Amino acid sequence: MVEFMLPANSKVGPGNTFKAPAGAANIRPFKIYRWDPETEDNPRLDTFEIDLDDCGPMVLDALIKIKDEVDPTLTFRRSCREGVCGSCAFNIDGTNTLACTKPIRDIKGPVKIYPLPHLDVIKDLVADVSNGYAQYASVKPWLQAITPAPPDRERRQSVEEREKLDGLWECVLCFCCSNSCPSYWWNGERGYLGPAVLMQAYRFLVDSRDEFTGERLDELEDPFRLYRCHTIMNCTDTCPKGLNPGRAIAEIKKLMVRRQ
Repeated sequence: MVEFMLPANSKVGPGNTFKAPAGAANIRPFKIYRWDPETEDNPRLDTFEIDLDDCGPMVLDALIKIKDEVDPTLTFRRSCREGVCGSCAFNIDGTNTLACTKPIRDIKGPVKIYPLPHLDVIKDLVADVSNGYAQYASVKPWLQAITPAPPDRERRQSVEEREKLDGLWECVLCFCCSNSCPSYWWNGERGYLGPAVLMQAYRFLVDSRDEFTGERLDELEDPFRLYRCHTIMNCTDTCPKGLNPGRAIAEIKKLMVRRQ
């Protein structure tokens, strides 16, 4: 059997334990990944005992409570608290998801929270998603048309044309899907765009108002940008918005075949 060893300075060790207040009855431990680039210490897993009777229902509520009341040095991203900004994407209980829409009651036992996998960690739960955003910009995620827009109204779509965008525009670019994809782990730096970006590419490919379908497909006609998808479907399983990036990628491949 092959054994893989992590570099010594990347092994996660035990951290600090913060006990719940005296008299707390409904206690749940939260085990949170901690790493500070300003020190030479290894990453650690701190444990925070939280009284759920004095906490909101979502994992993000607990993180905010910990930062406000227990350890102000805990670092993480968050914004809307409504599942529409994608900021609070972490690996929670072994699954990439949004902390603001993940109920604590759905998790059995200790709540384990890590940064999104296979990304450089900036600090604690903050992962570096700059490569994902650069890839997103590369697919030109805006309408491109030569035909001038009507001077007195918006570009019109039929009901059927508009329905083609459902299940695509709702993506909040949290990158939970891309960072659950083994092929993206292996090939993301080599050019594979990953599920999140490819779904956004498909969103503009099927928009009836866009007139650059051919050029968009030309940009994706590459051994890595599109074709490193192996239909593992981790992306669809983990999407916190219930979307289907795997289907979008398959539809792009069908468009490639049809135009041959």
